[in-house]
Amino acid sequence: MPRISAPNLREHRAQTVNRIIDAVARLSKDRGIDAISMTDVAAEAGVARTVLYNYFPDKAALLLAFSQRVTDYFVDLFEQDLPEGASAGSRLESFVRLQLKGLVAHPHPGAAEITAALGPDAYQALAGHVAPMHKILCEILAGGIESGEFRPLDVDAAARSVLAVIGAERIPLVGGAVTLEDAERTVIAFVQGAVRAPGK
Repeated sequence: MPRISAPNLREHRAQTVNRIIDAVARLSKDRGIDAISMTDVAAEAGVARTVLYNYFPDKAALLLAFSQRVTDYFVDLFEQDLPEGASAGSRLESFVRLQLKGLVAHPHPGAAEITAALGPDAYQALAGHVAPMHKILCEILAGGIESGEFRPLDVDAAARSVLAVIGAERIPLVGGAVTLEDAERTVIAFVQGAVRAPGK
C-alpha cells in the first residue's frame, strides 16, 4: 500500500486531487487543452499515471473537475464581494470585474474549447457547472429591468451573451495581450451600453 502524506486516507485523497487540479491550472496558463495530456498532468502533479487515472478516468472528467473548482471560487468570491443594496448597474459592473479577475486567478478552458476537444457531452456537463454564475447574472439583469435601469431583455439570452463577452477576454488576459484594467474597462463599457435603458 502506498504511503500517504496526510493524517488519514480521506485527507490524503483530497490533497492528491488538489495537486492534480493545481497542475492543470499551471499547464493551462501556457498551452491550450488540446496540448495537455494526462501524462503531462501526472508529471506536473508529481504522481504516477496510474494514480491520476484512479482519480480521473479520462481527460473530460479532469477538466470538468477543474471547471467546477473555478465555478466554486467565483461563487464564493461573488457572495463575499458583491455590493448588497447597490444599483443593478453597480452589481453588473462588480459581476464583470469578479469574472475577469477569476479568469486571471484561475485560467481555465472555455466552453467552446472543451467542446472542440472533448465533444458535446463534455459541453453539456460543463453547462451544469457554470449554471450558478448564469443564475446570478440573470438575477442582476432581471432586477435592472424591473427597476428601469436596463431596457427590456430576454434575460436568459442576455446573460449568455454577457458571459460570452467576458469569456472572449480569457486568452488575451492569460496571454498578457491585455491588462486586467483594460479588459475591465472595455467589457464593462460594452455590457453596460448593451443593457442600459435609453436615457439612463
